[in-house]
This record gives sequence, structure tokens and C-alpha cells, in this order.
Amino acid sequence: MSTFSLPALSEFADLVRQLAIYGEVVAAAPHGSGHINDTFAVTVSQAGTPVRYLLQRINHRIFTDVPALMDNIVRVTAHQQARLSVSGTSDASRRALSVIPARDGRPYVRDEQGAWWRAYLFIERALTYDRIESTVQARTAAQAFGEFQRLLADLPGARLHETIPSFHDTPRRYATFEAAAQADIAGRAAACADDLAFARSRAPLARKLTDLLAAGLVPERVTHNDTKLNNVMLDNVTGEGVCVIDLDTIMPGLSLYDFGDMVRSATNAAAEDERDLSLVTARPAIFAALAEGFLTGAGPSLNDVERAHLVAAGEVMTYEVGLRFLTDHLQGDTYFKIKRPNHNLDRARNQFALLRSLESQAGAFARIVDAACAALKPSPVLA
Repeated sequence: MSTFSLPALSEFADLVRQLAIYGEVVAAAPHGSGHINDTFAVTVSQAGTPVRYLLQRINHRIFTDVPALMDNIVRVTAHQQARLSVSGTSDASRRALSVIPARDGRPYVRDEQGAWWRAYLFIERALTYDRIESTVQARTAAQAFGEFQRLLADLPGARLHETIPSFHDTPRRYATFEAAAQADIAGRAAACADDLAFARSRAPLARKLTDLLAAGLVPERVTHNDTKLNNVMLDNVTGEGVCVIDLDTIMPGLSLYDFGDMVRSATNAAAEDERDLSLVTARPAIFAALAEGFLTGAGPSLNDVERAHLVAAGEVMTYEVGLRFLTDHLQGDTYFKIKRPNHNLDRARNQFALLRSLESQAGAFARIVDAACAALKPSPVLA
């Protein structure tokens, strides 16, 4: 939970009265493990039947333009629903989030304290998991994110709003790191000189993906930008990826950002802040599952250059996050929460160790991608 207080049941009733939800609120409880917004499962009695909705209090300190944020989400989810409907996909209402509008038509409401709220249909019989436990889960989650890319490849209308500007601008992240190292406001640069040297030795990575975009070799797409396993709901019975959630960071970006962050967050055999770097390694079986799943899901929506840079994408995104941790350490731990001294430095070293592992296995990983591409078949549903 965030620093916001838990609302009383009467407050949820006040919110529901503003929404296109009919019935009496009978229960409400915190839901999920998110760290940004406050999420609640709210049960409403409708003609004697309990029906659950998901209500979220949006952290407007991070997402400062809530109307723009919700405009993105409404456009994206409406397009997903339309594509799924046209394709005849069964259980379509579980496969994309459904925004519940306010009675005045807006996709949000505000409470008496001025907080911003939104509501979704609650997706039943599906769960999220915070850690990948098997290659099956990795493949399933990656396929869901790939299908998410494909569903949105033809999103009409204007460019989406940038809810967090320059979020994956790796050259800018590198420039911020260099500025922090030069300023050294916390007096920490000398003690991590080797880490700074490593970060500088990989500087060409910062432009590897953005240069492809600048050259017109890869298209700007609608991207999720937070492709962790726990942002895919898996069916309780089949284990199938049902719905991609947590759409706050939906923005213009590169498909390679989404795949690369999956590699970064899922392949590491150790925890993100593990200090014993001998335990940090990129697991080939998990990488293979991610590549096979993502390519199967995305299908022909990816071009040849995107496919050819999937391995590099994992390296770039791992490098970017390592830079962010190292920058925060140099600036005195002002962004990421820490639980011990040098916590952000430990995280940066962990990411750089993972980057070394990815680099050492790049040839093998490229062969995995080639094999997955060769086996690729058009989807019978959404091709």
C-alpha cells in the first residue's frame, strides 16, 4: 500500500454512486501487490448477486496528468476489445481491461479529498505471480505481451500521450549518469570507480536501439514499458495468459523495450539486489521461453530488424536500469527506496553482472531467436 489511507466502506459507496455501477457496496479490500497506485476489490450486490469491480486510486504525484493517462488507457483497451470482438475470440471481456466510466462519461472520478479514481471490471478466475517459477510461465507471459503488441499495431488516431516523458531514452539516462558522476554531490564516486568505468565502457549500448528508430529501421509502437510477469494475469485452471494489466506506462516506444525488459527482469537467476554476484546469471531456458512466447504472440507484426535485435534489447534494457541505480546511488538515493547502505550500488552491480552474462551468451541467444523465428507460424486468431 502507498501512504494513502484505507477508505471506509461508505467512501467506496460514494465513489460507486459516481460510476456506471448499479447496486449496493457490500465489501472492499486491498488487492494485488502494486507499489504505485492503491488497488481495491470492491464487491457490489446486484439483484442479489455479488459482483466484483477493481477500483484504483491513481498516484497523481507520479502520473501528474490523469486525464491524459486515462485517455491512453481508454483508447488502448477499446481497441483491444474491438480487435478481439472482430476476431471472434472467446471470453473477450477477460482478455483486455474494461474501463467503467463515470456517470458523466469521463473515465475517472474524484473523491472529497481530490484524489483521482478509476474502475475496471474485475477479471475473475485469474491470478498474477510476482516471480517466474517455470519456463511455461515465462513463455505464457511473453506470449501475452507479444499478443498485446499485435493487437495494438494498428491503433488509429493521434500519438499516445507520454505519461512519463523520456522513460526509455537510454542516451538521456546515460547523460544523467555522467552529470551525476561529475557532480558527485554525495561524495561516492571514488568508492565506486570501477562501476563508473564499466558503465562508461558500455556507453555505445545507450544508442543501440534509439539509433534504429532514428534511422527508420524500426517503427515507434504502442508499448507497455513495464513487462514484468506480475503484469500478466494467468488463468487459474489452464495457466494461459489471460490479460495484460497495469497500463499506466502505456506510451509510444519500441517493441524492443518491452522484450528487453522481460529479459532483464525474468532471466536473472538471482534477486535484483543480490550482493553475491557469482549467483547472477542469465538463464538460457528462460530466455528461450521468452523469445518463443513473444515471437508467437507478436507474430508478423514485428519486422526483421526488430527480430534481429531481440538479444541486444535485453542488453540495452539491463544496462539502462543499471545506469539508473548507479545514478541514484551517486545522487544520494533520491529516487529508488533503499533498505540498507549502498543498496542502489548493489542493485547497479547486479544489473551490470547480468549484462556481462547476457553478453557472454549473446551468440547462443541469437541462435535461440533464429530457431524461434524459423518455427514461427501465423496466429489462427489474430494474424
